[in-house]
Amino acid sequence: MFRRLFFSFIVALLSVSAYGQQPTTKAGPKDTVELIQLTGIVITDSLRRVPFTRVADQSTRRGTIADYFGYFALVVHPGDTIEFACLGYKRKTYIVPDTLSEKEISLVQVMHEDTIQMDPVEVYPWPSKEQFATVFVNMDLPDDDLRRAQKRLSPQEMAFVGALLASDGTSSYSAYRIEQYQDLYTRGQSPVNNLLNPAAWSDFIKGIGTGRYQISQ
Repeated sequence: MFRRLFFSFIVALLSVSAYGQQPTTKAGPKDTVELIQLTGIVITDSLRRVPFTRVADQSTRRGTIADYFGYFALVVHPGDTIEFACLGYKRKTYIVPDTLSEKEISLVQVMHEDTIQMDPVEVYPWPSKEQFATVFVNMDLPDDDLRRAQKRLSPQEMAFVGALLASDGTSSYSAYRIEQYQDLYTRGQSPVNNLLNPAAWSDFIKGIGTGRYQISQ
């Protein structure tokens, strides 16, 4: 009787020990990587590269700046939200897939141009609209630029200024060439006598009083 009980106790002890050492298997989802190397380039719709784009990981508060050619590289986690921002372009977001088994991702991010509009700013030399109205009604407005230019470019004003100016190289050369043309025109014959030329007398009369002629003393 004692042997039978002792034998039963030994068998039961060995069964419990074998059950505790048996490995257990449990089905589960496929393991994913913990870190991913995200590299890529930022371009526009016209395939033009966007330099110095800010690439920020909103999940970890880390980021980087793309280089002059639009390339960037950043270490991210599966499921992170990546934001792309650049002045003059609309913001873009990219969510890293959480079911990847690869450790590297290559991304081509397309940015769309954004027009920045600002409220118009009106600058006045007076601190209030009331003072502007008072000054506008009572101030003496000078002649506009066109009328001042017309006065300065009148024939009398130009003749007066021309009489005060000395001859320069251009005017001396022009006078010399005119004399040469006249000499070639009358070569081989008597010189032209403008004393009886009506056109010369008309030009002379128009030039009187305009400062064209000077009296030498």
